[in-house]
Amino acid sequence: MLQSHFDTENPRHKSFVLPGAKPQYNPDRPGQVKHIFLDLNLDIPSKTVRGTCKITLAPIRDGVDRLRLDAVKLNIESVAVAGTPQKFDYDGEYLDIELDSPTQVNRRVEIIIGYSVEKPQRGIYFILPDAHYPDKPTQVWTQGEDEDSRFWFPCFDYPGQLSTSEIRVTVPKPLMVISNGELVSAEDDGEHKVYHWLQKQVHPTYLMTLAVGDFAEISDEWHGKPVTYYVEKPRSADAKRTMGKTPQMMEFLSEKYGYIYAFPKYAQVCVDDFIFGGMENTNTTLLTDRCLLDEKAAVDNRNAESLVVHELAHQWFGDLVVIKHWSHAWVKEGMASYSEVMWTEHEYGSQEADYYRLQQARRYIAEDTSRYRRPMVTHVYREAIELYDRHIYEKGSCVYHMLRSQLGDDLFWRAIATFVNDNAHQTVETIDLLRAIEKATGRNLTFLFDQYVYRGGHPDFKVVYSWDGDANLAKVTVTQTQVTSEDKNNQGLFDLKIPIGLGYIEPDDLKVFTVRVSEKEQSFYFPSEKKPDFISFDVGNHYLKTVTLEYPIPELKAQLLHDQNPVSRIYAAAALAKKNSLEAVKALSESLKNDAFWGVRVEVVKQLGEVQLDQVFEVLIEYLSDQNPYVRRTVAQTLGKIKTNCSYEALKKLLSTGDESYYVEAAAAASIGSIAATMGEEKPDEAEVLQLFEHILQSKAGWNEVVRNGAIAGLSELKTSEAALNLILDYTKLGVPQPLRLAAIRALGKVSLAQNTVNLERILERLTNLSQETFFLTQVAVASSLGQMENKKAIGILRTLSEQTPDGRVRRYAEEEIEQVVKKTASDAAVKDLRSELEQLKEQNQQLRSRLESLEAKSS
Repeated sequence: MLQSHFDTENPRHKSFVLPGAKPQYNPDRPGQVKHIFLDLNLDIPSKTVRGTCKITLAPIRDGVDRLRLDAVKLNIESVAVAGTPQKFDYDGEYLDIELDSPTQVNRRVEIIIGYSVEKPQRGIYFILPDAHYPDKPTQVWTQGEDEDSRFWFPCFDYPGQLSTSEIRVTVPKPLMVISNGELVSAEDDGEHKVYHWLQKQVHPTYLMTLAVGDFAEISDEWHGKPVTYYVEKPRSADAKRTMGKTPQMMEFLSEKYGYIYAFPKYAQVCVDDFIFGGMENTNTTLLTDRCLLDEKAAVDNRNAESLVVHELAHQWFGDLVVIKHWSHAWVKEGMASYSEVMWTEHEYGSQEADYYRLQQARRYIAEDTSRYRRPMVTHVYREAIELYDRHIYEKGSCVYHMLRSQLGDDLFWRAIATFVNDNAHQTVETIDLLRAIEKATGRNLTFLFDQYVYRGGHPDFKVVYSWDGDANLAKVTVTQTQVTSEDKNNQGLFDLKIPIGLGYIEPDDLKVFTVRVSEKEQSFYFPSEKKPDFISFDVGNHYLKTVTLEYPIPELKAQLLHDQNPVSRIYAAAALAKKNSLEAVKALSESLKNDAFWGVRVEVVKQLGEVQLDQVFEVLIEYLSDQNPYVRRTVAQTLGKIKTNCSYEALKKLLSTGDESYYVEAAAAASIGSIAATMGEEKPDEAEVLQLFEHILQSKAGWNEVVRNGAIAGLSELKTSEAALNLILDYTKLGVPQPLRLAAIRALGKVSLAQNTVNLERILERLTNLSQETFFLTQVAVASSLGQMENKKAIGILRTLSEQTPDGRVRRYAEEEIEQVVKKTASDAAVKDLRSELEQLKEQNQQLRSRLESLEAKSS
């Protein structure tokens, strides 16, 4: 049923498949792993693991005389079965064991491997203070997904093998060890302590974990089960603020999924230098310590709350019900991402959830548009980690929501409970979800999977409305614009039943008609006794799609003010902004003043920024002091598009007085740089702007360096300034706090775009040196920076980074950025000159149109 051929080579979309990609499948199984027991000693100063790995295997067939285990860059010292040494071959990637006695189905095999690993590249990470970062904590933690457990112990490293596990670890005092399952013992051994953990429920190797550190332990509980938060001791106060809703989330998800939380405990461990936001190791989630919120960060940061519920949701989708192969990762990641939406709905209301889901859809659409298009289920890739993208997280979430909208709440949750209960402690594929839906509800939703899961893309709708007063008919014409003239067979068409609503202000009513949209262009006629005030396409906005509305201004204004669905109001705001008129500004201004939901007001602010009229400033400036910090943040960002001295002075004043939100201050700083870089003759003195940024960098150190990152973003806009470049370069040095350093590295690419030749060489030299660092996030920042450049020398650095990195994600990022630089450097100087002339004409046109709109307004 896998229809990867639907991922057509549309010229508007890049291919996901890169050179070297091939079909990937789980290997043949010689047996079922029953138990894994690691007995380890950590020599933390030398970054070394020593110990034994004992694997208990129940053979599936007789006569197997050779076992192949995954084991990358380990020192294999001995291999024994039942105490008898076995011959083995090891090539640094695979451990091949020759069995003296071939397997017998009724006789288990116990393999004991003595091994060590020194300074591992992946899988297990040693965090230590050094000369540059003397305050860094001493920690050790693991990260197994996707196939990195093989870097710290030999194993059958793919998700199709489920077993119980046990870990005994010796560490120096006062460090503690947290791992999967239950703590069997914690015994003193002189200056060391031995921790022994036992995981009684089966799980895959990628979910085996350990975390070592001198942690504060904050205890909570849910239905008698321990719920524990581990953080560095100075962050104790932030732990409950960030993770304190966990027990309520466990209650909520247990009820929604129809299956009580399955494990004996739930621990969350916040670690330093974590390479992801979080990782859902079985009952022991690891989180980046950057998610910990101080009081000010909590004002307008729900990302941490979403991260906590996402990783908790995986304890059902991913840990209890395990994917059989990486190609089905969307099943777990999509539901974990949709659980963010569900929790938002539960905690903050339906409008917040609708807006959250819109943001998820936008992130997926951005990847689909600018990066690549692919089916959600595909076996063709180079490394499994390439699959962990917006297609399986955000698009996966939207697919789950579409299933919910098709079934209705009662049947949807019945289907989810059936899926979880039928597959608990087992492995699943996408087809198992379809089967559970049909079993629980009788509904066959294959049509939705065929269109959204097994092929790439989504529908792009253009909706045109007109009213025939003589016949009392509303005419709605729907065009699927994703279908191109090259698509002769219309393979990209979607076939969906979409509700279209005729909205009335008096009485407050929405008359809904459901139509089948299946052709490239269709017109629908709806009878109505009176002209509708607005038209709502896809009532409730349940389908994943893009929509362009071509309605008359009165209908758009009515929808913006009266449609009950916030996403529909947002679509109306976007359509109004495209009218680019003073009437549109007035309508958007009325919405900004009256809409009760902050998400719509945020989007209206963004759309006002797209209207190229000078009058927009007068509307926006009032909301720079709005009560809602998300609105204030967006106003500060949008003022960066209004290149006037008034905008500059307003933002400078905000930075002087401060704001209760870090993000508002950061947005103001970034916008000041944008204004100062592109204003006309009235632009502020560069020395004054640089002094402002220097002051921020010297005085605004704080939570995750958000505000100082804003200053770096502002500096990066000053592309002709050598002084701005010098400041950015200073913050790329070792010793600078990591979040700020990474921001400075990324900024080098942007600030390079108008620097002279000497400064370009300085930037390239710095990025060359930085590319040789091994930390994953540094390499990603370097690739991102180089990808922004318009210099062919950047290609060579990216190519070297791609060839030398051990990380498949960095390799892919680097290769994608090479393609970007190649395209940019293919443009000649004439194209750049034309671009500059167009920008000047655009600015002059805005001034003329603003004057004309004002004259028309006065004469009317």
